[in-house]
Amino acid sequence: MKERETVSSLDIGHIDPTLYNDDLAPVKPQGRSWGAFEIFNVWSNDIQSLFGYTLAASLFLSYGLNGWAVMAAIILAGVIVMFLVNLTGKPSVKYGIPFPVMVRASLGVRGANFPALLRAIVGIFWYGVQTYFASTAVTLLITALIGGGNGTTYLGLSGVAWVSFVIVWLFQIAIFWQGIERIKHFLNWAGPLVYAVMLVLMVIVWVQAGDELLPAVSSIFSGAGERNGTAIGAFLAIVGTMVAYFAAVVINFGDFTRFVKTERQMKLGNLLGLPLNVAFFSFIALMITAGTLVLFGEALTNPADIVERVDSLPLTIVAALTFFAATVGINLVANFIPPAYDLANLFPSKISFKMGGLITAVIAFFVGAFWISFISQIGIPGFVNALGAIVAPFYGIIVVDYYLIKRQQLDIQALFSSKPGSLYYYTNGWNTRALIAFGIAALFSLSTVLVPALSSLGGYGWLIGAGLGGLIYYGLMRQKAI
Repeated sequence: MKERETVSSLDIGHIDPTLYNDDLAPVKPQGRSWGAFEIFNVWSNDIQSLFGYTLAASLFLSYGLNGWAVMAAIILAGVIVMFLVNLTGKPSVKYGIPFPVMVRASLGVRGANFPALLRAIVGIFWYGVQTYFASTAVTLLITALIGGGNGTTYLGLSGVAWVSFVIVWLFQIAIFWQGIERIKHFLNWAGPLVYAVMLVLMVIVWVQAGDELLPAVSSIFSGAGERNGTAIGAFLAIVGTMVAYFAAVVINFGDFTRFVKTERQMKLGNLLGLPLNVAFFSFIALMITAGTLVLFGEALTNPADIVERVDSLPLTIVAALTFFAATVGINLVANFIPPAYDLANLFPSKISFKMGGLITAVIAFFVGAFWISFISQIGIPGFVNALGAIVAPFYGIIVVDYYLIKRQQLDIQALFSSKPGSLYYYTNGWNTRALIAFGIAALFSLSTVLVPALSSLGGYGWLIGAGLGGLIYYGLMRQKAI
């Protein structure tokens, strides 16, 4: 009952209009329709996207580590992420507020725009990249039905690929324009469907590979490839890379849990969707990758490439549509909702949730268009780690502030007030201590990705950044209290 009183306690007549619009307002309990199934599908679509599959499959090939160790590292990463999102999701279940409003408590009502803007940039990048990956499934479908054109390319994309990219880009705009509920329904059928197609693809590859499949699995599991550094370092790098992959969702998980009915539903969805789901999906990815090694003489990590080589038009059509749906689903939820809220938080009176989404889509168009010709050249793990490292310190700051400084109690009214002296006004609306903590931690975590001398720490810069951000913030805030 206290949650209902807390959520409904916002006095609209005494708020700052530059901090409020209907999209940023707390969601009341009676307005929530998400349960464990919806949270499970957030994670299932995330790892089941074409990008997620490529990353999961490549981990078995890139680190020269025993397969069981790789699987253990992936599962451990799932457990870690589950723990992390349970912490960031809980406040929004209680108060019904999105990430940019939640972060006002620690950064200040004006300072919150800084992490929101950085998070928006990360989300826009992911939105563009995933739009490209979803378009490869459409390219595969069109090519299978009518052919691939004359082979002429521009910025690395053929004419068919460009048409596919534009189709996916417009389709996503059409979906998100209809609101959160339509996105939820799209996600709920896309997640389970992609599992069914992945299982069918695994069976087909297994049947065609025959008795040679299990030896191929053993070959990959042996970890006979080249490895730089120690096995422990490789293990930790895989854990860190997988955590960093989910980092964009981890920090702003409240954007989703504000729609969840209860904390118990959130935790159940996280359990099913993270360690259990990640382990099962990674197993499927391993089996299919081993099958491609037998059938085609090379380990293929892109599902679109695999389906293209399996000579079956019906499978090609179904798989292309399914991977398109899965990738679009996570793109809308994980990479559209956060920047849409974040951009709306910058100018609430001028930018609504829909307008923020439209801005996101326009900028992301150019990110996806340049993915092949430029952005992808830096490599998937490095791209994931660099983006994750930038926002990592904010996770530590938010969690430490809510659980250790604020003791899990927020003043909702103050989150929408810029009156000098109000609880979250700090110094002209900015908490300078939080900014100092972010600056120091972000510099170090990003350097683990970009500075060669710190390459031994590469892969888990996100965890380091989050830990340092929280530790430094706690020290500075405790010093203020003393």
